[in-house]
Parts: sequence; structure tokens; C-alpha cells
Amino acid sequence: MRAKVRAEAEPLRETMSGADVLIQALKEENVEVLFGYPGGAVLPIYDSLYKNPIKHILTKHEQGAIHAAEGYARVSGKPGVVIATSGPGATNLVTGIADAMMDSLPLVIFTGQVATNVIGTDAFQESDVMGITTPITKHNYQVRDAGDLPRIVKEAFHIATTGRPGPVVVDIPKDISNSFTDPKFDEEVNLPGYQPTTQPNILQIKKLKEAISESKKPVILAGAGVLHGNASHDLLTFAEEMKIPVTNTLLGLGSFPGDHPLFLGMAGMHGTYAANMALYECDLLISIGARFDDRLTGNLKHFAPEATVAHIDIDPAEIGKNVKTEIPIVSDAGEAIRKLSEQNGTPAESEQWRAHLSGYKKDYPLWYKEEKEKLLPQRLVELIHEHTEGEAIVTTDVGQHQMWAAQYYQFKNPNRWVTSGGLGTMGFGFPAAIGAQLAFPDKTVVGLVGDGGFQMTLQELSVLQELNLPVKVVILNNQSLGMVRQWQETFYEERYSHSLIPVQPDFVRLAEAYGIKGYKVSSEKEAAEVFKETMNNEEPVVIDCRVCGLENVFPMIAPGKGLHEMIGVKP
Repeated sequence: MRAKVRAEAEPLRETMSGADVLIQALKEENVEVLFGYPGGAVLPIYDSLYKNPIKHILTKHEQGAIHAAEGYARVSGKPGVVIATSGPGATNLVTGIADAMMDSLPLVIFTGQVATNVIGTDAFQESDVMGITTPITKHNYQVRDAGDLPRIVKEAFHIATTGRPGPVVVDIPKDISNSFTDPKFDEEVNLPGYQPTTQPNILQIKKLKEAISESKKPVILAGAGVLHGNASHDLLTFAEEMKIPVTNTLLGLGSFPGDHPLFLGMAGMHGTYAANMALYECDLLISIGARFDDRLTGNLKHFAPEATVAHIDIDPAEIGKNVKTEIPIVSDAGEAIRKLSEQNGTPAESEQWRAHLSGYKKDYPLWYKEEKEKLLPQRLVELIHEHTEGEAIVTTDVGQHQMWAAQYYQFKNPNRWVTSGGLGTMGFGFPAAIGAQLAFPDKTVVGLVGDGGFQMTLQELSVLQELNLPVKVVILNNQSLGMVRQWQETFYEERYSHSLIPVQPDFVRLAEAYGIKGYKVSSEKEAAEVFKETMNNEEPVVIDCRVCGLENVFPMIAPGKGLHEMIGVKP
């Protein structure tokens, strides 16, 4: 009888814990994979994940988790989802959050937080996640009521994936994860203050079409916005119809076929002579989904000085920010290109212009001195292209190897190129390759990394070992921080201050310690043999490629110089 009285006196528990609500909300968003690392403040979430599983990738560092999520998002177009604990778990994500913000990658990041009653007291493993991430996120939330979780999660995914994509952080105090609520999962997203413009103004479209008809020297600059808008096919059709040459930003590579006659190559600091001179000499510049960053433009006084500039971008804040724009069009890239194609108009009378640029391509190609006895980094990238038939997903860190990959791996298809553009993050390439491989298990994924950047996240070899992911890790090993060394050679009179790395681990034995095959090659012949054996099998591999250490990336635009002032150009 007493037991019955006690039972009747107990307050009724509501239906789901905050942690259970979160996992169910993720399933409502069709999340296929989580990248994360557990800790005290997220233990309720991980306990719920144990009872109600979603595929979870346990990386060996939170930085590895978020870069893997970036790689996943970049090639799949789906949001990458990350979970980390409070304090150092959350702060270890900061570089990846900033990287995703700069490169417009859709991420939803869940961080644990100390209980609400001790927030602001410097409790154990407390950090001000909201304050830290406000400048580097598209939006952030701190949950104060478990009942709000379904709405917040739905809004977070909506914000991350619409308009200009970007990272959204959701900070969840531990007591909110443990509290109980009666959740409502069927609410619609209602954000009156967030209504991205996706359709172009038709009057601006007509204005641009008229400018094309009147132009003698038009050029299209295609950035990552073309890829985010799934507009590569539309761009190809439009460029062919209008007979307009195309160049890419670093992050736009793959949005236009690299082997197409209208393609001029990548533009910018290490772009091709033809691409940069096209931007310098054009009379109409049509920028689609590019933000005119300094590595693209060089000295702004010399950027498209004679051109009418049309700028198509889904983010109105980018239009006119760096380059004066005569024809601004706020729109999704695909929608704008399709509307342009629908408008009546004649192609530009640009046959002479196209022939002029074809002459630049022929007379000033990318070049390097051939060395049959040594392994040149440029030739290494060409070999990877040959043995993957140009179909691999290629990920990189930042630096010389990144630029050589951009120059010499001719991307024919969209969403094959994964690199850290705006932030320039070392350690990005290898975990990004893991995320890309998880997104597309049947595709060849090559993580082309430098010997410096690889050592920042090489512990993620454990993930390859655990999941037997067939990522091909190719180390372009010049025993230096290559781009730092190049700048020291060029601008600091060869004072190589802490940029040379003569002492390194044995990468082959390191791979073997993780149960992964390792190879060391130092000649073109050896590299070709190993690539033939490994590039198309279903096993992970680490290939330490000892390349010529003093090779430099050319062409190059020095700081303060214009696009027409390239060094290292060779006829």
C-alpha cells in the first residue's frame, strides 16, 4: 500500500529527455553520419546515441571531426554534422568553424555546455561558445529549454543549407540534455528576418544580356557559388551558347570542364597567364559566385581596369565589397544563369578575343623543367591524374602542393576538388578526405598533403584503420613548409627561418603501425608503379613521395602587384 502511495505522489515524467529529442531531431533531418568526440557535457547525448544509433565517426581529435565534416559537406552538398563536448572540445572546433564560414560550407555543430546554473562561473570545462563563435558562424544558439530543441535543430539545418551556406552552432547545457519534455517535431520553420534572395531581378538579367551582346572581350569568372548552386551544367550550356571564355577561382575548380576549349585555367596569385590576362584585358567581367578575395584580384587598381563588372552572388554583402560593380545581381547562381539563357540576345562578337586568349594559352602554358632522375611535384600531380583518369576526389591542405594540384589536376567534373581556400588551413586535407570517402564510398579519394600539414592531423589514420576506408594518402614530401620556404627565398633573401624539416618520422612505418600499407618513392618510375598498384584498389594506403625540395610554384603574382605583373611566366 505504501509503495502505491509513493508511486502516486511521484511527479509524472514527460515523454523524452533533451538528449533523446536531439537524436530524434537529427533523424528527422535525415542525418546519415555524425563526426564527433565525447566528453562530460555531452554524455547524455552519447547515451541517447547508444540507444538510438546514427552512424558516428570517432575521430582522434575534434579538429579531425570538423574537417572531415567539411569534406563530407563539400562533395555531397549535405550538411556535415559535428558533436563535441564543452570547453576544450568546443574550442578545438574553432579553426574548422572559421574555415567553413570562409568557404561557405554547410555545417551544423552541437557543443556541450556546463549546466545552466553554473554558466558564467568559470565552471570546469566551461567556455563562452556563443561569444567565441559569433564572428565565425552564420548563426548560433544556446538552448535553454529542451522543448525548443526540435525548432532550433530544424532552424539550424535550414540556415546552414539555404542562401549562402555556412556553419551553425547549437550549444546545449548538460542539464538541458537531461531534462524531460514533450517535443513537437512537426513545426514549420518560420524566420521572417531570414529570407535569402534566390531569384534574380529580371531587369538586371536583361541589362547583363544586353552588355554581353555589346561586348567585344567578355569573360566569365566562376567561383564556388556555381558548385553550391548545382549550376555547372547550366554554366557550360550558357558559356557555349554565348561563346564566352571561362576562368575559375581556386574554389570554383570543377564548375567548368578543365579540358574545354573555352576554359582558360585558374585565375589569381598562381593562376595561368591566359586566365589572369583575360581578367586584366576584358571589357565585360561576369563574376558568378565568387567574392573577389585578394588572392584572386591582386592589386585592385589593376583588376579588370577597363571592364564593366557584373556580379552574380547569393550574398548581397559580397557585391561591391571589394570591386565596383555596375551590374549587381543577387541570386542563386543556377537561377541567374538559367534566366540569362532564357533571355533573347546575341552572343558577343568575340571571335578575335577568343583567338587572342587561345594564343596566350598556347604561348604561355604552365611549365616546369623535366628531371627524369628526380620526382618533380608537378609531374607527381600529373601522374595522379593519369592513374585516376581525372575522376578522383582530390583533397589538400594549403601551400605549394595545393597550388600544384589546382594547376595540374585537370578537373572535368564538379565536386571533385576539396581544399581550404579562404582560411588556408594546414591539417585540413587528410580528415577532409575521410569525410569525402564516407560521402562517396565507391569513388577514389586522394588526400594530397604536404609533409608539414599531414603531421597536424595524421592521428586520423586510426579512422582508416578502424573503418578500412580506401583513402589514398599521398604525401608531397619536400622536407619543408614549402610555400613558407618559397616566400623566404623570393622575398627574404633565402633566409629559411624554421621552414626546413630535415628530421621526419618514417611515414611508411607509421602507416604500418596503423595496419595500413605504406610506400616510399623518390622517382617518377617508382611513383608510377605504386600508383598503378594502389590508386584503384579498395584499401587505404600512405605514399611518401620524396620530391625535389627547392621547386617553386609559378606563375606567381607578388604582393601589391597586378594580374598582368606575374613572375615565373615562360613562353
